[in-house]
Amino acid sequence: MLQTFFQFHSKLGPFRLFSLEHLLTIGIILILCVLLFVFRTQFQDQGKEQRFRFSLAFLLLASESFYHLWLVYENAWSLKNALPLQLSDIAVILAILMLMTNSYRVFQFMYFAGLASSIQAIVTPDLGQFSFPHFRYIEFFVSHGGVVLACLFMVVACKYRPTIPSMWVTILIVNLYAACVFFLNKSLGSNYLYIMRKPKNASLLDYLGPWPWYLLSMELVMIVSFYLLYSPFWLQLKIERK
Repeated sequence: MLQTFFQFHSKLGPFRLFSLEHLLTIGIILILCVLLFVFRTQFQDQGKEQRFRFSLAFLLLASESFYHLWLVYENAWSLKNALPLQLSDIAVILAILMLMTNSYRVFQFMYFAGLASSIQAIVTPDLGQFSFPHFRYIEFFVSHGGVVLACLFMVVACKYRPTIPSMWVTILIVNLYAACVFFLNKSLGSNYLYIMRKPKNASLLDYLGPWPWYLLSMELVMIVSFYLLYSPFWLQLKIERK
């Protein structure tokens, strides 16, 4: 029975976007985010702040490690499909680094690229045949939800703030990274960052036109989403100046 929840060729049925399970999962992540702000004063205590950072970093590291070990065990790990090169996968690795080192510099990148990519992954996940309660479903939302919590925790507990210059630096880094991944995709026949084609599952890319035009649309969506993420801090600055 336990094997049902771990086998790569799952018999639990395909993932359904905005199913009850998916909506409940999104709801749980939202509640955890709200609780971060509700209990922000407790998290600002140095001892509790450090324990939470390390605990969340360990959870993300364990989640990512178990995922790759599971792929190897199921003979499903390959250079074409399993390298952690999606932006939301890179965000998990950088979130661990950010939490362990308390790095403000990493936060500046993560608040925009990590938060935006993880939110998009949570709302429109590319999970294929892995529906709840499969291991891959749980691991996926633990890791990507963990990145969202990590970014917001740095805002709440460490009082880190993103800046407009860091936003444009992040946009530049993401574009340079995408250019490198494009050539890697060409050599491996892979589709990291969905540069070569759209994912099979429903996603935001379905509304952004055909290839390669959706790449330009995706650039605009990224810039708009980064501005939206910055907007609470912009409003706060305006209120403080008044």
